[in-house]
Amino acid sequence: MSTRTTHLRTALAAAALAVVVLGGCATQAAPGGTGVIPAAPDAAPAVAPAAAECADATTSYAPTTGTEVPGGSTMAAIRDRGHLRVGVSADTLQMGARNPFTGEIEGFDIDIARQVAQAIIGDPDAIRFRVITAGDRIPVLQEHEVDLVVRAFTINCERWQDIAFSAEYFTAGQKVLVSTESDAQGIEDLAGQRVCAPEGTTTLERLDEYDVEPVGARTHSACLALFQQGRVDAITGDDTVLAGFVAQDPYARVVGEAFSAEPYGVGVAADQVDLVRFVNAVLDGMKADGTWAQVYDRWLGGALGPAPAPPTSVYGRS
Repeated sequence: MSTRTTHLRTALAAAALAVVVLGGCATQAAPGGTGVIPAAPDAAPAVAPAAAECADATTSYAPTTGTEVPGGSTMAAIRDRGHLRVGVSADTLQMGARNPFTGEIEGFDIDIARQVAQAIIGDPDAIRFRVITAGDRIPVLQEHEVDLVVRAFTINCERWQDIAFSAEYFTAGQKVLVSTESDAQGIEDLAGQRVCAPEGTTTLERLDEYDVEPVGARTHSACLALFQQGRVDAITGDDTVLAGFVAQDPYARVVGEAFSAEPYGVGVAADQVDLVRFVNAVLDGMKADGTWAQVYDRWLGGALGPAPAPPTSVYGRS
C-alpha cells in the first residue's frame, strides 16, 4: 500500500470513528426532533409467537383496511402521546445516518418511519428516534422502549420467537467490501483473512460457513474504521450498507455476487399485532402508489440503479 493511500485511509478511519461517536451520542429530543428517548420503566414483556407459525419468515399479519386509528388501539395510544418512537441507525449511509450539516437522521429507513408517523399522527415529523446498535434491536422492542425498529432488520424465524415483523419492505443481499488493492472477487477469495461484521447479526453468523476469520464490531461504521486502519481485510454486509461505504472511501470496492437474500421488515413488539397490521397497510399503500419507488430513487438509486419492483407482501400469519 502506498504512503499516500495509507495516510488517506488513516484520515478516513478517524472520520469513521467520529461518525461512530456522534451516532451513538444522542440526547432527549423535543417532539419532531431526533435523539434518544428514555426507557419505559414498567414496560410489559413481549409475548413470543409460536415457532410453528414460521414456516415462511416473511409471512406477516394481514393489513388493516385503510389506516384509520381505532380507539383503544396501540396506534391510538401513540397518537395520544403525540409522537412515534423508533429505533434506528445513525451511521448507515443512505439507510439511516446523521447528516453532518443538519444534524438530522435521514435515509431510506427513516422515510419509511416517517410514513408511519404521518399515517398515525398526521405529521411525518411527529417522531422521536432512538439511535441503537444492531444488537439492541430486539431488546428495545421487548422492553417497549420504542414502538418500531426500522434499522435494516432482516426477518428470520429465530427473531419471530421474540418479536413480530411487518411484511418485507426491502430485499438486500450480503456481499463483501475489500480494498481496491485486493485481488479478491468474492468471499471465496478471502480464505484465512479477517472479515468484519456487526455483532448480533445474521451477517456475522453467516461467516461461519466460509474459510475466513470473523471479526465482530459494534456497528458497520466500526467495521469501516477497522478496515481503514488495516486491522481487518474486508467487511461483509448488505449491499445497501456497503454501497454507502464506497461513497466514503475511494480505496474500497464491493465485489462478488450476493450470497444471501436479506428481507428487511419493520420490527414491532410481539404483543402489538394491531400495530403490525397497521404498518402493513402503510407499506402496501407506499408500494401501490409509487411512494416506495420515490424513496428508493432518492436514497439508493444512485448506488444501486433504478428502483426495482417493491417486494411482494406475504400474509397468512394468525
